[in-house]
Amino acid sequence: MRKKSTANAGNGFLRHPIFGAFTRQAREDLKAVYARDLRKWLAIAPLIGVVTGLTVTAIAMIVLRVMWPPVLRYYLGHHWALVPGLLLGCAVTGLIMQLFTPDPDEHSTEEIIRSYHEREGEVNMRSFVPKLLAAITTVGCGASTALEGPGIYAGGAIGSWLWTRLRHIGRGRGAGLFRVARGLHVDTRDRRIMLICGAAAGMSAVFRAPLTGIVFALEMPYKDDLAHEALLPSLIASVVSYMTLSSFMGSAPVFDFAASASFTRGDLLWCALLGLLIGAIAMAFVTIFRHARRMCIRWSAPHWVKLAIGGGLTALCGEIFLGFYNGSLVPIGPNYEAVSLLLDHPHGSAELAVFGVLKLAASLFTLAAGGVSAMFVPLFLTGEAFGLAFAQSVVHSTTPALYAAVGMACFIAAGYKTPLAAVVFVAEATGGHAFIVPSLVGAAVAYAVSGDASASGDQRLHEAVEPPALPGIAAGDAIPS
Repeated sequence: MRKKSTANAGNGFLRHPIFGAFTRQAREDLKAVYARDLRKWLAIAPLIGVVTGLTVTAIAMIVLRVMWPPVLRYYLGHHWALVPGLLLGCAVTGLIMQLFTPDPDEHSTEEIIRSYHEREGEVNMRSFVPKLLAAITTVGCGASTALEGPGIYAGGAIGSWLWTRLRHIGRGRGAGLFRVARGLHVDTRDRRIMLICGAAAGMSAVFRAPLTGIVFALEMPYKDDLAHEALLPSLIASVVSYMTLSSFMGSAPVFDFAASASFTRGDLLWCALLGLLIGAIAMAFVTIFRHARRMCIRWSAPHWVKLAIGGGLTALCGEIFLGFYNGSLVPIGPNYEAVSLLLDHPHGSAELAVFGVLKLAASLFTLAAGGVSAMFVPLFLTGEAFGLAFAQSVVHSTTPALYAAVGMACFIAAGYKTPLAAVVFVAEATGGHAFIVPSLVGAAVAYAVSGDASASGDQRLHEAVEPPALPGIAAGDAIPS
């Protein structure tokens, strides 16, 4: 009898008007929001992830397995070859950009940010292949850049191009896959989402760090905001892109850190001081870089001449460092190997400081002259060197890897205005999850100290909020005088 009354009570609850209204509302929400958008992004985002992952895999294999290892060995064995090698490589990059692109000064991360803000996510695909070739020659010859620039550009351009194709198919007729594509209903707003989605996938593949790709792409357009509308597709595309590249190149972290098991409150105070110092250095560096970049753009010399000069000055940075510290460490090239060289081999604080300064100078000469890439890797390498020098000479710490990781996060947070991505990157790409809290402290201080100074001149402070449209009322009339 009790069981029957319990069942009746349960059935009565299910038939209650409040519960019925709740379930109806839930069904409406699912149909109106999730059933539409989730289905669309479950179809589009994996496609962006696969194409971007394959593209980045091809670039990474060409540069990191075919070009850079023999070039680096030759440079280390024949220091005299640095200047002619970089002069020639950067001149070829300049010729590619000058002859085959409409604007040789627009490329990489900057083009994606500008497209997001000013062109509704549209990227000119006519220069897609030349820009990727120019990125390969920039990085492969030993200029002070890495693969995050071409990865972000390739992914963003692929997302924008795919939007155009889906839009075109959606207006046509056909069956099968064409009918499915027409049912996705991409609108104008979706192109910006697909641009950021592709950029996230490119960053994820480059560093084998999907969470870093997501957070960096969402933070990238703004100094103090997020492109939050792209969260779901970026999540899907980043994971798919990471899996695509991992199937060819493995899934191990790009950088191998020996994480410390714990940290003290004293470490947190030292990390805050490190963030203060690096924030001030980053602010000065990006300000100088932005002025140098504007000067190079205004200079009327041919683009290949600018880049050849930049390549020669970059080579001199390598020559100077190898003249004082003859070894395997050199402040040029993609420098992925330098992360472990700095950590696993003893270096004096003076050598670390000189490496950091010359790495910044080499990156300034390469990128201000028009080198096709970005400075994410140069910034975190400099942060690692400064963090290790700080640990050795100031803190006298027994866990120098902690300060190396915090230095990385500080420079990325201050230089690119992406504090969340900086911390996530340190945890994900290095495997050092014990570094998260100290990195948060250092990155927050560096971000605050550096102010609005950013390596990207196209970042905006935050997303502008447009007032809602009021029928029959002009926008000026809606604002009280």
